[in-house]
Amino acid sequence: MAISGDLLIGGASIRGAAAPFSASNPADASTMEPSFAGATREQVEKAASLAWEAFPVYKETSLEDRASFLEAIAERILALGDELVLRAIDETGLPRGRIEGERGRTVGQLRLFAKEVRDGNFQELRFDPADPDRKPAAKPDLRLRNVALGPVAVFGASNFPLAFSVAGGDTASALAAGCPVIVKAHSAHPGTSALVGKAVVEAVAACGLPAGTFALLFDAGFEVGQTLVADHRVRAVGFTGSRRGGTALMKIASERKQPIPVYAEMSSINPVILFPDALLNRGAEIGKSFASSLTLGAGQFCTNPGLIIAVDGAGLDAFIGSAAAALSEAPAQTMLTGGICEAYRKGVERLSSASSVSRVSVGKEGTPHQAAAALFETTAAAFLADPELQEEVFGAAGLIVRCKDENELYGVVESLEGQLTIALHIDADDVAAASQILPQLEVLAGRLLVNGFGTGVEVSPAMVHGGPYPATSDGRSTSVGTLAIYRFLRPVSYQDFPGALLPKALRTA
Repeated sequence: MAISGDLLIGGASIRGAAAPFSASNPADASTMEPSFAGATREQVEKAASLAWEAFPVYKETSLEDRASFLEAIAERILALGDELVLRAIDETGLPRGRIEGERGRTVGQLRLFAKEVRDGNFQELRFDPADPDRKPAAKPDLRLRNVALGPVAVFGASNFPLAFSVAGGDTASALAAGCPVIVKAHSAHPGTSALVGKAVVEAVAACGLPAGTFALLFDAGFEVGQTLVADHRVRAVGFTGSRRGGTALMKIASERKQPIPVYAEMSSINPVILFPDALLNRGAEIGKSFASSLTLGAGQFCTNPGLIIAVDGAGLDAFIGSAAAALSEAPAQTMLTGGICEAYRKGVERLSSASSVSRVSVGKEGTPHQAAAALFETTAAAFLADPELQEEVFGAAGLIVRCKDENELYGVVESLEGQLTIALHIDADDVAAASQILPQLEVLAGRLLVNGFGTGVEVSPAMVHGGPYPATSDGRSTSVGTLAIYRFLRPVSYQDFPGALLPKALRTA
């Protein structure tokens, strides 16, 4: 499939009329063809207008038709074959196995939501029949269902060119809910986005859906995204990116005449708490596993374990020695973009220059376009005194916090911001201590795990990929798993409706 660099609006390829830009291969900073022209304000408004026109039709599609549409997208993504895989490798610097795995996850998400749609339980149909003989007042007939919010703006993520991008989780869950989707592609991988976007457009046409059900827009700056979130026809936003970007979109959305929800995944350092018995028995083993998790994908996962908290002692020394040895042999890795690589280096330099922080280990140096892993340590007192030490360094950098005792460890945990994940490493004799701190952890994170690290996010009905601010903008939601569909739904109650006027799903109890 040829990549044209065009916008996809109303089922048609349209050349953007704003400034053009090109993808850059992060491995060598070379420019890739073709160029992609950004959308103008008028083109954004056109996409929003068509999405609004499509909304009343698309939201009332049968459950079977909507499920088949999601499956049709999955089939067409797979049909792209190596063309998609190779373009994604060139635009991201990620290895083939990672891209193929992410493609499988993207297709799996679409199929999972197709099953969820067919089941129909997300509608939460409720029937509360009338009772005309009730005293002192007759009881009305009440019926309830969840309905789609309206067109959704989705922002492609830099670190997941497929699974959190054009046809990723936000798009899949919004389409499953009955919402048209307008995607603002990430400028770091526009070719990958264009290929997937074309597959979605083809599925829209093949399934006979309104052309405005899906649109794909390009922009190397911020104007398209800001215009999209401000448009009165857009009724929700899905975003994965920086805290700065997420809060900027939240501000625009909150200042609209009709404010809308922004589901933004933004910042998390994903603490790992090492308990004494686990450290005593398995400190070196845990350290080696931690190093593998920290460097996975150059540390470019939102669930990367960036903070280790433990009570000082021989077990912690064993952990640090093992982790340091493993990291010192870790090869430098190409990061997603030159900008991300530079930001990572600045974050590492910030930690290196902090007087209360000491460097434990650093990975092997690579090319100018690669970044080396780094591990640091500090004391609990210093960590509590310096809020900057809680700031995420996006990449393979970790900070160990040495605590004098359990009380100091609890104080460090209590100081933390909201997180996507918190991992506990425990053995049998640690269960009582873990039980004591568990209620506090439930307040802090959306996913708690034992004897592992958060970098693997299973796509399943029981998964929560979210957490209290600033991990996400709304800790009551998830962006992974079937519960994600509820972000784009709202309940409507129908009172004393004649049968012919009721939505089909509510006509019979």
